[in-house]
Amino acid sequence: MPQKNGFHLIPALAEIEPAQWDALAGDQACLSHAFLSSLEATGCVGRGTGWVPRHATLWRGGELTAAIPLYEKHHSYGEYVFDWAWAEAYERHGLAYYPKWLAALPFCPIPGARLLGRSPDERKNLLASVLALAVDSGLSSLHLLFPTEEEGEWLRGAGLMLRHGVQFHWHNAGYADFDAFLAHLNHDKRKKIRQERRRAAAHGLTLRWLDGHSATAADWAFFYHCYATTYAQHRSTPYLKPDFFTTLARRLPDGVRLLLAERDGQPVAGAFYLCDKLALYGRYWGAIEPLPFLHFELCYYQAIDYCIRQGLQRFEGGAQGEHKLSRGLEPVITRSAHWIADPRFRGAVDQFLARETAGVQFYLDELSERSPFREDRSAEGSRRADFSRPQVPESPPAAD
Repeated sequence: MPQKNGFHLIPALAEIEPAQWDALAGDQACLSHAFLSSLEATGCVGRGTGWVPRHATLWRGGELTAAIPLYEKHHSYGEYVFDWAWAEAYERHGLAYYPKWLAALPFCPIPGARLLGRSPDERKNLLASVLALAVDSGLSSLHLLFPTEEEGEWLRGAGLMLRHGVQFHWHNAGYADFDAFLAHLNHDKRKKIRQERRRAAAHGLTLRWLDGHSATAADWAFFYHCYATTYAQHRSTPYLKPDFFTTLARRLPDGVRLLLAERDGQPVAGAFYLCDKLALYGRYWGAIEPLPFLHFELCYYQAIDYCIRQGLQRFEGGAQGEHKLSRGLEPVITRSAHWIADPRFRGAVDQFLARETAGVQFYLDELSERSPFREDRSAEGSRRADFSRPQVPESPPAAD
C-alpha cells in the first residue's frame, strides 16, 4: 500500500494508528484516540447519528504530522456552542445550513488544543487546507469549538470569527485539604458548603472512586441507567450508547473515573468523569432516587476533594452553570471560531458576535462582584476572567 502524503480526510479514526494520533494529541483524555474511536466504534457518532467523521490530516512519508478531529454535521446537537438561530435564519431564506463542517470533540465542552501538529507550521498548514476544503465543499460553514487562546488568534488571523463564552472551573492553589480550600472562601459561602455537605452525608451513603481498571461491568451498567434516567427527566435522549462506557474503560482505563454512592452495598447514584495528568473533567451524573444535595456532593465537592488529594491543577465542571460560582468554581472565558460561506450571513453573524462579546464581558464583570472568595485573598489566588488575559490553561500540546 502506498504511503500517505499531503492532506487527507479520514472517515474512521480506526484507520490511524493510535500511537501516531496520540503523539500529536498529548495527554488530554477527551482528545485521545481511545476516546474518539470509542465513540465511533459504539455508534455514538457515525451510523446515522448526524456526526459523520471526516478527520482532517496531513501526512509525510506515511507519518501523521498534523490532525484535526473533523465532522460533517447534519444538526447542532451535542456541541455546547449554540448556532440554532443561525440555522433558522438560513432556512428562512431558503438556504441549507446543514450539513456543516465541525471541528470539535463530540459531546465534550472541554477547552484545549484542536489544531494538532508536530510544529506550528504543520498546524497552520493543516488549518489552511481545512479552510480550502470548506470553501470548495459548498457547505454553509465551518466551526471550531473550544480551542486554546493561541489557536483562537491563529483562527482569527485566518479569517474566522471568534465567539466567546463562559464556563466555571475550580483551580488548585496548592490546598493541603478541603478545609484549606474552604478557608479561602468568604464566611457565607463557607457556611453554605458545610451545610450542604452535612445534609448530603446525612443520607448515610458510602462513596467509592473507581477507574477503568477497578469498575466492573455491573458498575457501568448501573451508571448507564443513571445517565439515561437523567436525560429522561429532562425529556431528552442520551447521546451515548450503553457499551460506550465499557469500551472506553477498556481502551482508556487510566482516563476515566466513576464515583458511586451506595447504601448497604447497593448503588443509588453515580458520577462519571474524565481525568488526565492536569485535570478532572465532570461529565455526567444520575441517581435512582431523589436525595437532596447529593448532586452537589458527587459532582462538585467530591471532585474538588479528589483534585486536592491527587494534586491535579483544576476541575472543569462542564458547560454553563452559574450556580457553580458559589461552590468555589470561577468563571473562565471559552472560545469558538466560525467561518460562514455566504458573505451576507457572515456580516450579520459578525455584528451579532460583536454585541454578544460585549454582553459576555458585562456578565463577567457582574460575576466578579459575586466572587465566593475572601476579599483578602492573595493576588496569586485571584483568577478574575476578562478578555485581556489567558483563561483556558493549555493542555500538553501534541482533558460536562
